[in-house]
Amino acid sequence: MRVTLKTVTRLLVAHPRPNCSVSVRDFSFSLAPTVDLPLHSHRPAKTLARIATTSFRSCGGCAPMSTFHVRDKIDLSDTERGIFDRLLATLRHFNLQTQLRVAGGWVRDKLLGKECYDIDIALDNMMGTEFVDKVREYLLSIGEDAQGVCVIESNPDQSKHLETARMRLFDMWIDFVNLRSEEYTENSRIPSKQRFGTAEEDAYRRDLTINSLFYNINTDSVEDFTKRGISDLKSGKIVTPLSPKATFLDDPLRVLRAIRFGARFEFTLDEDLKVAAASDDVKDALAAKISRERIGAEIDLMISGNQPVKAMTYICELTLFWIVFSPPPEFEPTISDGCERLCLSCLDAAWNLIHLLGGSAFTAEQKRLTLCAAMFLPLRNTTYKEKKAKKIPVVNHIIRESLKRKAKDAEMVLNLHQASLKFLSLIPCLVSSEDVQVAEQDWMRDLVDVPVSSRVRVQTGFLLREVKDYWRVALLISTILHHPIDITDEPSQLKKRSDLFNIVENSITKLGLEKVWDIKHLINGKDVMDALQLKGGPLVKESLDKAMAWQLAHPSGTAEECIEWLRKSNSKRLKLQ
Repeated sequence: MRVTLKTVTRLLVAHPRPNCSVSVRDFSFSLAPTVDLPLHSHRPAKTLARIATTSFRSCGGCAPMSTFHVRDKIDLSDTERGIFDRLLATLRHFNLQTQLRVAGGWVRDKLLGKECYDIDIALDNMMGTEFVDKVREYLLSIGEDAQGVCVIESNPDQSKHLETARMRLFDMWIDFVNLRSEEYTENSRIPSKQRFGTAEEDAYRRDLTINSLFYNINTDSVEDFTKRGISDLKSGKIVTPLSPKATFLDDPLRVLRAIRFGARFEFTLDEDLKVAAASDDVKDALAAKISRERIGAEIDLMISGNQPVKAMTYICELTLFWIVFSPPPEFEPTISDGCERLCLSCLDAAWNLIHLLGGSAFTAEQKRLTLCAAMFLPLRNTTYKEKKAKKIPVVNHIIRESLKRKAKDAEMVLNLHQASLKFLSLIPCLVSSEDVQVAEQDWMRDLVDVPVSSRVRVQTGFLLREVKDYWRVALLISTILHHPIDITDEPSQLKKRSDLFNIVENSITKLGLEKVWDIKHLINGKDVMDALQLKGGPLVKESLDKAMAWQLAHPSGTAEECIEWLRKSNSKRLKLQ
C-alpha cells in the first residue's frame, strides 16, 4: 500500500511556533527580470543566448585541464593478445589480404593507460559478417567454439548506419565493421551514400581527432591518419578532423559528443569548434536532424559521467541549453533570464555535496537522479497545459519529450522535488533540541490521540515511507532549498548544507526511521473492517493510515493495543459527526 502524507497531514493539530516555521514560498533564486521565451520555437530569446556565454564558477566540477601521459605504444593484455592472435591466424589460414584495425575509443584509452573492453575491428576490404564467418570456421578447425556469433542490423535512427557482426572471443564481445566513406543529405544525419573507404577516409569522417586513431593489428602499430590525433591527445584538445562546422552539420550529434569527451577527459574545446557549435546553423541542425532519443542518451552519459558539471557548463557556454532541454511551446510562469545558469549552480551544489558527504552514501542511480532533480530545481514551479487543460510540470516534458528518457525518471524527479519541499518543513524540528522536538508545530494539523512528543517521528516516518531508499536524495535537495542558491553561490554555503544534511540524517537515525518503509502494519484491512464493523470503502484505507501513525508513535505497541486505540478513535469521530 502506498502511504501518503496527505492523510497524516489531515490528522495533525496546528500549534503555532515561530522558530519551527518555514515558508517555502519565500524560497527564491537571485535572477534578473523575467523574459518570455518565444512560442513555437526551439530557441529561447536572444537575451538568454547572450547571457549564457559567461563563464561559470564551480567548486569541483570544472577543475583546470588535466594533463595525461600518452604512451608511445599500446601494451596488450593477455586477453587482447589472445584475441588478436586468433584473428591474425584466421588471415593466414585463409590467405586473406585484409588489414585488421581496432578503431576509436579503445585506441585512445589504451594510449592514455586506461583499460577498455569495447573493441571495434575495422576491415578495409570485406564486410564484418564475411570475416566473422571465416573466424568461426577457423576456430572450429582448431577445436575451439565460436561463441555468440550474431549480426546487428543497421538502424540509422539509433546511429547504427552499418550492419555489424559480433562474436565473443576470450569472454569479450568484439564488433566487426568495414571501413567506410559517407555523405550526408542536408536535413538528415543518415548517410545518403556509403562505400568502402580507406583508413584515411574513415579517420577523417570521425567526430574528433582523438577518436580517429587506429591500432593496426597486422603491424602492431598505431596509425594517426589525421596527423594530429596523438598530439591533441597529449595536449588535451578536443578538435574535429575536418572543419568543425562541416563536421557538425554532417552529424550534429557530434557537438554533444565533443562536449561529453571534453568533460570526461577535462580537455579544452578548440576555439573554432566552440564557435561552430554555438552557431545558429548548427543549433538548427541539432534540433532538426537528431532524434530526441539520441540527445537524451548523450545527456544521460554526461550526467552519469565523471564530470557532469563541466559537461553542462559547456552546454550553457555554447548556448545549447534550451536546444537540448527544450520546454513546451507555452508554459507559465515565464522562465527567468539566466535560468540556465541557475540550473547549473544547483547541479554544481548537488555534485559537490555528494562528494563532500561521501560518494558511497549514494548509489550510481541515486547520484544520477540527484543531479537531474537538482539541475531542474529552478523549473519546479513552471507548468504547461495539456489538451484537457491539465497542468503538467515542465520538468516532466523536458525529461519525457525533450530527452525521451523513461517515464519513471520523470516521475522520480518530480517526486524528489515534492519530497524535498516536505523535508524543508521538517528540517527546523529535526535540527532543534529535544524539548523543541516534542513541542507543538505550526506546520501540522491534528493527529488524534498521538502524543505531542511523537509528532515529528510520525510525520518524518510517513515521508520516508513515501520516498524509501531515496530519502537521502530528497534531503540533499532540500538543503539546497534551505540555503537558497544564486549564481554567485559561495563555497561557505556548501559547508552549511553538508552540516545541515548530517544533523538531519543523525536525527532520523536516532528516531529509528532510516528503514521505516520496511515496517509492516500491525493490523490489516480485515482487522480494521472487523474492529470498526466496516464493509470496505475509503474509511478502511484512512484507518490503516491512522493505525500506521499510531504504530510510529508507539514503536513497542501491539496489534491488540492498536485495534483498541482505533476503536476509541473511531468512536470519537462518530460522536463528532
